[in-house]
Amino acid sequence: MATSSAAPVTYRIDASDVLAHLYRVTLTVERPAKNQVFSLPVWIAGSYMVREFSKHLQNLRATQGTKPIDVLQLDKHRWQTTNTRVQPLVISYEVYAFDNSVRTAWLGSRRGFFNPTSLCLRVLGQESRRHVLDISAINTIAACAISTGATAKKVDKNGFGSYVFPHYDALADCPFELGDFWRGSFTVRGVQHDFVVSGALPSFDGARLLADTQKIVEKEMDFWHGRTGKPPFSRYVFMLNAVDDGYGGLEHANSTALIAKRRDLPRVGMGKANEGYITLLGLISHEYFHTWNVKRLRPAEFARYDYDSEQYTELLWFFEGFTSYYDDLLLRRAGLIDNAQYLKLLNKNINQVMQTPGAQLQSVAQASFDAWVKYYRQDENTPNATVSYYTKGSLVALCLDLTLRSEGRTTLDAVMRGLWAHCKAGPMREQDVASVLRKLGGRSFAAELAAWVHGTDFLPVQTLLERHGVQVVQDAPQWAQRLGLRVSLQPGSVHIKTVLRNSIAEAAGMAAGDEWLAVDDWRLGKVDDLALFLKPVKAGKGQRFQALVARDQRLLRLSMTLPASTPAQESTWVLRSADAQRVGAWLEGLPC
Repeated sequence: MATSSAAPVTYRIDASDVLAHLYRVTLTVERPAKNQVFSLPVWIAGSYMVREFSKHLQNLRATQGTKPIDVLQLDKHRWQTTNTRVQPLVISYEVYAFDNSVRTAWLGSRRGFFNPTSLCLRVLGQESRRHVLDISAINTIAACAISTGATAKKVDKNGFGSYVFPHYDALADCPFELGDFWRGSFTVRGVQHDFVVSGALPSFDGARLLADTQKIVEKEMDFWHGRTGKPPFSRYVFMLNAVDDGYGGLEHANSTALIAKRRDLPRVGMGKANEGYITLLGLISHEYFHTWNVKRLRPAEFARYDYDSEQYTELLWFFEGFTSYYDDLLLRRAGLIDNAQYLKLLNKNINQVMQTPGAQLQSVAQASFDAWVKYYRQDENTPNATVSYYTKGSLVALCLDLTLRSEGRTTLDAVMRGLWAHCKAGPMREQDVASVLRKLGGRSFAAELAAWVHGTDFLPVQTLLERHGVQVVQDAPQWAQRLGLRVSLQPGSVHIKTVLRNSIAEAAGMAAGDEWLAVDDWRLGKVDDLALFLKPVKAGKGQRFQALVARDQRLLRLSMTLPASTPAQESTWVLRSADAQRVGAWLEGLPC
């Protein structure tokens, strides 16, 4: 976007009303158009759902000099002032901020956070001008941290002051963190990386988090730019909000906002990384990889963001799915997990796709396009109707990587770098993927893309894994899986969240929302208690039993029948290393 030296658009953010959770915003437009129109984004890049940020905006008023100006609301997120003079126009309003996520805004007595897409009205027609955001110090919040993309002007030692952005898009991509947070930093290839953590426990080991994150950063820079190349940014900021229960991240061009369980952060004296910490490191790896794969190399449909409505693409299987393939793989290459831990993580993704009936109904290309109405609006039928472009997309990447390695010409690593160069670190289409695959792989991969991306058959994962030294063992399914149920984890009770399509539970008449109370005459505390209450199945024979469920204050007895054998699609995979040399060559990213 071209920038302008004309009079800037200025926002002054007042975060003092922490008890009411209200940000007060004063927007000054030096040279407004007559009847100037303003709008607030309805979504934020990287989170593909219309979230209607304007629902939290209130008390909007306008003045020119000392004269009040009428404001007309045009629709759900646009307003128009009735000014007739081209002189400074001041808009004041409030934004309620009580969403403790990475997508919107939060303000409380100990912490503040906001994405400008939730607070900063766009001045239509002036998006290419300089935008200045001024945030003042307040007594209850100690410091301010921002992502990069701005020039600091008159900023104090705690980060409060004025920040100048070349245009609205740069402002929209810059989250702010306010509070008494922990801060650390490290430098890789001359690029400073700051890490800000809010809400950590006293036992938090910041030094370990920094050291492990640095290993991820070094490995991902190696991945994209070799041993000596420079990344396309001069500074980077990780912002982590540690909470009792939560998980997620949102990528930005020069930063990421993260949320994780505080129990998953490393603790002083902790030895080998536990499962929760590995999950956090995978999240960090995922969001940092997005700095290249979606923020710069991006779907052609996202060449310019349209903040007013949905932007559809069929490529999230690549940008989210391939990122999901590499996030854990790069943990392995960074030495943060071993081969067995990596295969366990991969195992989880494979089983998730295998046990999702929607994978036979919807392709990952369709799932990408439908993200706006399906992935981000999940309900009890979601597993039956759709597939995750994260998990199945990661398996598409796995299959391509192992296929390329089997044929010995190239690797998916090289294809990713080839796409970066081919698309000039910019807009990408599926034909670009096909073109680079053909160039580096030595043949057309149109058939694979058609079947794996646009088809619904299960991927040839087992054949490819076994070719690379991984043994696939078919294990007996857990009881919930065998019956076709997904249940809540409340102790002492079994609440049904989802009944999977064409399952035993569906045939019996179970429904989402049921509480499963008993099996025959036995009280059920968890699904796996079925092993205690049912007789061993004789060879070649099934078994019938009664399920007592509560539904809408009524008790129902449902007849269920277990088949004599377990269908193949209900089995659980277990991955084991059968040939350490071949597994190591793949996981270490050795060239063909």
